[in-house]
Amino acid sequence: MSDSNVHSDDTSAAMPMEVDTQSNVAANTQSSATEGASNGADQITETDIGQDSQSSRPLRREAELNRKQRSLAEFLSMMDNYTPAIPDAVTDYYLSRTGFDCDDVRIKRLLALAAQKFITDIATDAFQFCKIRQQGNRSKQGKDRKTVLTMEDLSAALAEYGVNIKKPDYYS
Repeated sequence: MSDSNVHSDDTSAAMPMEVDTQSNVAANTQSSATEGASNGADQITETDIGQDSQSSRPLRREAELNRKQRSLAEFLSMMDNYTPAIPDAVTDYYLSRTGFDCDDVRIKRLLALAAQKFITDIATDAFQFCKIRQQGNRSKQGKDRKTVLTMEDLSAALAEYGVNIKKPDYYS
């Protein structure tokens, strides 16, 4: 590799030589077309470049929409075989209480999966709060204790999600 093709970051240095030469050829072609050509038909104007990119935008959007639809269809077909940790009967009960009416089991399982993730995130955050609290208490106590989910840790984790479960002071 010559010194002109060496780049400071590692990712571009690992690229093949063809990439650098193609970008140089494209730059040279554009500069020669604008400098040396006297014929108006040979010159590429900025409006022509803008029109080409605008005409390709609907094709890109359409291709991306098709890709998203295919991935959604694949995901929903995977939901047929998936059994969430929250049973379908429990999901149906709470969805009917909120007024959600849907006959598609895949959608209900998708909502159960979202609820499962929410519960898992809360439990993970509460566990982290417990670990932080235990680190402060280790200096006072010499032996390791079991991890216990307390209301203090759970309320701190839920507070991050905007859920307030603290009891009012007059109940304490």
